[in-house]
Amino acid sequence: MKTTTIRELRHDTTTVLGWVENGDTVEVRRRRQPVALLTPVPRAVGGPRPDFLGRLREQFGERVLTTTASALLAEERGER
Repeated sequence: MKTTTIRELRHDTTTVLGWVENGDTVEVRRRRQPVALLTPVPRAVGGPRPDFLGRLREQFGERVLTTTASALLAEERGER
């Protein structure tokens, strides 16, 4: 665990918060007595991402479309 003084925290906050962002817990001291602990916020763990490519392969197989969706929309709008 890293330690810092109130003076260092006041004058070099960016460095101390950088330690916390990197996962360190920092003990803040006043006259050599601990007064606070700065700990990193637990990061949210995301769930598994959907397998979009797998879903497309299930629905369409290895078939390749001859025209893009943009071309189809432009044709429908009369832009081509």
